[in-house]
Amino acid sequence: MSENKLNYSIITIKVGLNEQGLPEDIQWKATGSGMENINYCKAFLLSMWDRKEGTTFRVDLWTKDMLVDEMKRFFYETLVTMSDTYERATNDKDATADMKKFCEEFGKKSGVLKEN
Repeated sequence: MSENKLNYSIITIKVGLNEQGLPEDIQWKATGSGMENINYCKAFLLSMWDRKEGTTFRVDLWTKDMLVDEMKRFFYETLVTMSDTYERATNDKDATADMKKFCEEFGKKSGVLKEN
């Protein structure tokens, strides 16, 4: 792939660590996305597929002020979004339906969704 024919967006993530090396501040921005200003978050999950190694590289970080209820909602919303992404990428509607069922069960068990 020739780099000079592509337009690139730069995504920057800065993690402020305390004396013990634990995240206390997470900042990010992305050029060309309308999110060029510094944005603050309490947690992020980053997964990247390594095309050479054929495996996933992951970084999962959260700050100490991330509340448990916030983490539950964060995971629920992330799982739902991953289900949507999986369907768009594979068009596997059966597996996606199973994933959505799991998301609903997870949402109810974690207290993010109200049971009817």
